[in-house]
Amino acid sequence: MKDHRLQNGEVGALEEEEGDGQHENGHGSAVVLGVDGGTTSTVCVCMPLLPFSDRDLPDTLPVLARAVAGCSNHNSVGETASNNTIEQVMAEALCKSGSTWSAVRAVCLGVSGVNHPTDQERILQWLRDILPSHVKLFVHNDALAALASGTMGKLHGCVLIAGTGCISYGFSKDGREARAAGAGPVLGDWGSGYGIAAQALTAVVKAHDGRGPQTMLTDSILKALSLSSPDELIGWTYADPSWARIAALVPEVVSCAEAGDEIANKVLDDAVQELALSVRAVVQRLRLCGEDGNGSFPIVMVGGVLEANKSWDIGKEVINCIRKYYPGAYPIRPKVEPAVGAALLAWNFLEKESERHYNS
Repeated sequence: MKDHRLQNGEVGALEEEEGDGQHENGHGSAVVLGVDGGTTSTVCVCMPLLPFSDRDLPDTLPVLARAVAGCSNHNSVGETASNNTIEQVMAEALCKSGSTWSAVRAVCLGVSGVNHPTDQERILQWLRDILPSHVKLFVHNDALAALASGTMGKLHGCVLIAGTGCISYGFSKDGREARAAGAGPVLGDWGSGYGIAAQALTAVVKAHDGRGPQTMLTDSILKALSLSSPDELIGWTYADPSWARIAALVPEVVSCAEAGDEIANKVLDDAVQELALSVRAVVQRLRLCGEDGNGSFPIVMVGGVLEANKSWDIGKEVINCIRKYYPGAYPIRPKVEPAVGAALLAWNFLEKESERHYNS
């Protein structure tokens, strides 16, 4: 199997080498790549391009290959490292699938940190420089891929992502978009895994120095980190203040809350309110609930913070809070991962382009 790793100076040779159009994936058909780039990991899937006339997606979507790499949020690791990760994961997925770049019709990237049109254009320009010219390119925030993973490629409704970071992102039927939160921990994403854990760590420090009440969080977190005193938390925290490392303490907070600790319960209650508020802000701006406020719309729930694996179910509490204002809201737990959602978006974007070309 040849190395599909792309370098800026090798694209011309790659296109010439693969220009015969002989696809190696065993299907003899075109493919699309979907990329979900987050703060913790980056996933790329390679999927066959299904006929546009096939409106009914199969129960099990055909994923030819899947590859995983590290963080691709440029705000966390820098632009160069982010680009290298995305390039690596695309090359690996394509290689695993047995396909070549001549078979790729579109690439859809959903990447955290794409918060402004300038971010979008910068990544698009970089992709144009390293990929063959026939490949259609689509770049969005990772929230759009997460939404598509729940709606199977249809862009309508709201997605709430709460993992290491958090964001609410909505898309109306007439194409308007809105987002709330997602600005990172420094700017107040307190419903995120990082935000929950950071508040728990703060509570432990305050309990230790007398500024706050005693809490079960102290023993739980110290045990989880193999530390002997809250004083050691300062060194542990700043030795490597990565967002994912801090967010990994969320299970300790949930366990203490389930055991009845008031401080841990308050941290989770505050997170629920923050997450629900971000969804409400998006729903209000896009009028997803309709003019009477009772319209039906999906809320796609994505991220480890929202997983229903504990009796203290953060995701369920968020939905209960939202339904007090919007009774037509209904949650969707995606059956496919966001990278597949990105691939489904690539399908839909290609279909729309084909329809525009046909009607022109």
